[in-house]
Amino acid sequence: MHRPLEKAQSLVEFAASITFLLILVAGAVDLGSAFFTYVELSDAAQEGAFYGSIHAIEDTNDNGVYDSGEPLNTSAIEARARGASDRPIPMVNNPDVDVQITTSDPPCAGGTITVDVSYDYRITMPFLGAILGRQTIPLQASMTDTILWPACP
Repeated sequence: MHRPLEKAQSLVEFAASITFLLILVAGAVDLGSAFFTYVELSDAAQEGAFYGSIHAIEDTNDNGVYDSGEPLNTSAIEARARGASDRPIPMVNNPDVDVQITTSDPPCAGGTITVDVSYDYRITMPFLGAILGRQTIPLQASMTDTILWPACP
């Protein structure tokens, strides 16, 4: 036979344990969403590096050979990276997503192009933020590819 105090003790233990389990599950969902966001950033960096390996410069002379005055095609490469995906975060015209492009010198065949995409993922669970000491998780993806075009002089 259970006494009334033992039933109350069981209820308190259940409430404490279910609270802990719900926080644990919600934190796992939040971290899973952060990982999904990282995969999106990685895909964007890969897409930008791939596009930049073929379109590294604006070929103003239209001769297929790199001339020292030709500018790097950064706006088109960044647009390609930002347009790679729009979920779970929209990347086009999003000031929170930073895209950096660097190339070897000179940016021609055989050199490298690196595209870095970074974003501060906002944690939705306040308890997880308290454990980590901040409400954001900095995410960064980087991809390096070999420049295939234009030819070096």
